[in-house]
Amino acid sequence: MDRIVYDRMAAHDSTHWWYRARRDILSDYLTRYAALPAGARILEIGCGTGHNLPMLAQFGAVDAIEIDPAARAIASERLGRPVGDAPLPELPGVARGAYDLVAVLDVVEHIADDVAALRAMASLLKPGGKILIAVPAHQWLWSAHDVVNHHHRRYSKATLAKAITAAGLAPRKLTYFNSLLFPLAAAARIAGRLTGRDDSDDSPPAKPLNALFETIFRLERHAVGRVPMTPGVSIVTLAVPKR
Repeated sequence: MDRIVYDRMAAHDSTHWWYRARRDILSDYLTRYAALPAGARILEIGCGTGHNLPMLAQFGAVDAIEIDPAARAIASERLGRPVGDAPLPELPGVARGAYDLVAVLDVVEHIADDVAALRAMASLLKPGGKILIAVPAHQWLWSAHDVVNHHHRRYSKATLAKAITAAGLAPRKLTYFNSLLFPLAAAARIAGRLTGRDDSDDSPPAKPLNALFETIFRLERHAVGRVPMTPGVSIVTLAVPKR
């Protein structure tokens, strides 16, 4: 990712509506569907500034990996111990068969060979382990945001399921989310394209609007995985090894 993306993440991951509501949605999703054992071992790959680590720590003991040095330093401070720097898809030095949950939250789209990356993640799992995957949805929403984030692709539910299956895994509870705000996001992307004002700035809006967006997005925590979701800006799933 461009340096500015990490800088914005560090500045806004505690206040931006998207980060705050997404953490709550993913926490509820894991509670309902991950069935993690007591004292689960968890690894977040591509943890950025570590803003998801306290949420994941609710479910067990957390390790983390981040390849950007500045973001890794912030994440290490938040975690209270060093964060690793092993890159995907090789993940050199990371213990195989050691984790009950591997979390990759808006990470897989950054990897050129997503299938190889998913295979490597699968090798880290204990028997019964799972991979929590979140990715951006809809290739037609491609914008300057994807460019500065160094994305290789956005996914449909079908293309994500295909990559997961090719890696020897099976998707569970695969669904869109960030659906309530999807019409607004789609309209903004289309308008930017038509006017030539496609902007990569994802700083939070004014406080009242930030609070409103957070409230609307957080409403989905009660629905994701429980009911069919209309198209959303993102997709989430749990991937498990095929039996």
